[in-house]
Amino acid sequence: MRPHVTVNIAMSADGKISTKERRQVKISGNADFVRVDQLKAGCDAIMVGIGTVMADDPSLTVKSEVLQRARVSRGQDENPIRVVIDSRGRIPVNAAVLCRGPGERVICCAEIIDPEVLQSLESCATVIIAGKEEVDLDGLLCQLYVMGVRNLMVEGGGTLLWSMFRMGLVDEMFQYIGNMVIGGSKSPTPADGEGFCLTGPFVKMDLVECVPIDEGVLLHWRMRPPCQVA
Repeated sequence: MRPHVTVNIAMSADGKISTKERRQVKISGNADFVRVDQLKAGCDAIMVGIGTVMADDPSLTVKSEVLQRARVSRGQDENPIRVVIDSRGRIPVNAAVLCRGPGERVICCAEIIDPEVLQSLESCATVIIAGKEEVDLDGLLCQLYVMGVRNLMVEGGGTLLWSMFRMGLVDEMFQYIGNMVIGGSKSPTPADGEGFCLTGPFVKMDLVECVPIDEGVLLHWRMRPPCQVA
């Protein structure tokens, strides 16, 4: 068993999630920020890759005090469990995701991690070892389910999302498309990585909803079951 996985991304009209320097850009506006905060507050855990942590230093916290109180009233922490995929333990111990706001943190590493680095990380987070040289995402999701995670939100970056899509581990996706062009052959996209060949199998989705929001548009996709991947 694994959690229900929801991907949330914001990208430019030309399909970029940040600049060629891998610096975060404000793509959406206030209305979408509120939507994302509500999505965070409704999930059990939020997951990002180490690249996103190193580039953007996100806290992954729920920003609204009203939503925080609502979580506490349901017997939850103010913030969802914050999960970082970090095969070799590169995360700085002063990263915002580890230092800001109450709640549990989980760092997912591979067996290749240096023992001294592992010991250091264990002082500030729960460390899960899954996989030999890279994190075994399928096995990790099973472990998160055992920890009580039923709804998992994934926010990036492109390398992690590509792996999730490739392995069929995504159930739905909210995709905000902003009114800008970033450009650049080296600018990250929502699903970086090696990509599928001409013969696929490509990940197919069904459009649930398309609504204007701020100065862009929000698409809600539902992934087709693996048997319908074409």
